[in-house]
Amino acid sequence: MYVNPELYSAPPAEARDPREMAVYAFLDGLGIPYLRCDHDGANTMEDCKAVEAVLGVPICKNLLLTNRKQTDFYLLMLPGDKPFKTKDVTAQLGCARLSFATAEQMQALLGAAPGSASAFELIHDQSGKVRLVMDRELLAGESISGHPCFSTSTLRVGLRDFLERFLPAVGHVPTVVDLPWPD
Repeated sequence: MYVNPELYSAPPAEARDPREMAVYAFLDGLGIPYLRCDHDGANTMEDCKAVEAVLGVPICKNLLLTNRKQTDFYLLMLPGDKPFKTKDVTAQLGCARLSFATAEQMQALLGAAPGSASAFELIHDQSGKVRLVMDRELLAGESISGHPCFSTSTLRVGLRDFLERFLPAVGHVPTVVDLPWPD
């Protein structure tokens, strides 16, 4: 997988999909500094290891989940190498069994392509249908990472900027959960 070794602190100079460009414009409008790494499509956590090395921050795993009736949606953020078990999340959220949302739901709710979900796409959740859920372990870091709608770029922003400026601007308050590591 190719990863451009150069980091950028501005939007791409070339035109890209408007949903991706909207993420950069939103961050710039809030005055939130970011670093951007461009690369081949990184749709798995294994692909993201090469991006981590260049970006200098662990990559977050972002999963869009839904309940059985597909009426409630959750964007779960957790460390990239931490295993995900539905029962650990549902027990802490007090909801029924969760499953992965469809590609169509991801597109409709977040404007994201499959494999590209991240909290940065919450700018597209104007109706507030997605509940942000974060593993507490992420709060111990200094930065948050994620794709801007497509898995061919990854952004890194400071954790404080993310929590204190970005999330209030998109109208989301994270629900913090404690997901266990396997024994």
